[in-house]
Amino acid sequence: MAVYTDVSDEALEAFLNDYAIGNLVAFRGIAEGVENSNFQLRTTQGDFILTLYEKRVNAQELPWFLGLMQHLAGQGVSCPQPVASKAGQTLGSLAGRPAAITTFLPGVWPRKIRQEHCRPLGQALARLHEAGRSYTPVRRNALGPEAWQPLLASCRAGADAVHPGLLAELDEAFTHILPNWPGQGGHPVLPHGQIHADLFPDNVFFLQKTVSGLIDFYFACTDFLAYDIAICLNAWCFEGDGSFNVTFGRQLVQGYESVRPLSAEERQALPVLARGASMRFLLTRLYDWINTPPDALVTPKDPLDYLKRLRFHLATETVDGYGF
Repeated sequence: MAVYTDVSDEALEAFLNDYAIGNLVAFRGIAEGVENSNFQLRTTQGDFILTLYEKRVNAQELPWFLGLMQHLAGQGVSCPQPVASKAGQTLGSLAGRPAAITTFLPGVWPRKIRQEHCRPLGQALARLHEAGRSYTPVRRNALGPEAWQPLLASCRAGADAVHPGLLAELDEAFTHILPNWPGQGGHPVLPHGQIHADLFPDNVFFLQKTVSGLIDFYFACTDFLAYDIAICLNAWCFEGDGSFNVTFGRQLVQGYESVRPLSAEERQALPVLARGASMRFLLTRLYDWINTPPDALVTPKDPLDYLKRLRFHLATETVDGYGF
């Protein structure tokens, strides 16, 4: 469930009076996502999304996210576009939370990933990267490598209760990731720019076999472009038993390279980037698994799904092991 903050009819009406989007027809919570409170709005002028940003989102960074979405939409990327108020502001306040209205995107996210999803996904990701080149503001990746060991430290007391030996296994995995990260220990710095950093299946909408929209940019940041590919390899290309689907991975990368070819250094770095991506999501899921109260509205995701992925990446020394 992703509605943390209730909105009264009176508060919503007062908020919408600041916008020229017609009269309210329908309003309902959206039970997907884990970070913010999301609602679907229908007015006499169409459908919109209302987002209330909860405490885990830094309100000072919201102009960066909203500005990125405006920029990408202006460059032809199908993503939510912030709706400005009558006063020209894209960020307001509702029910004690920062709030924004964005345009509604048609389409559905794939509940079952198929081969035909992967090539269009890669193309859409590359187009996002190309469009983001001209968005110059920088946002550091708050969940990059420097955050991973502190995250694990905060989970040390409960890690082995989740899985026996997990703490030692993750400590060992760090020795194969951090010294080999791009820019460390003589390893080359890779092309960087604006990345989505959370392009899971539920953040990609399809109509037929075409990507109709990319959503949820609230982990977006400035980082290595190839790291975004590594995140997608983890999120889209593994089967339920933890095995890597070579065909899915090949289609994803071929789709990406049909728009933006990878450099030799980027291809060589994919195994360590994939290790880092699996570590990042394992750790945030582990933290939530340990710290989410039993009566919380959100059900935490199983961190052990990403332990299987991490083990695969650690055993894969070169990009040849991914089949492309």
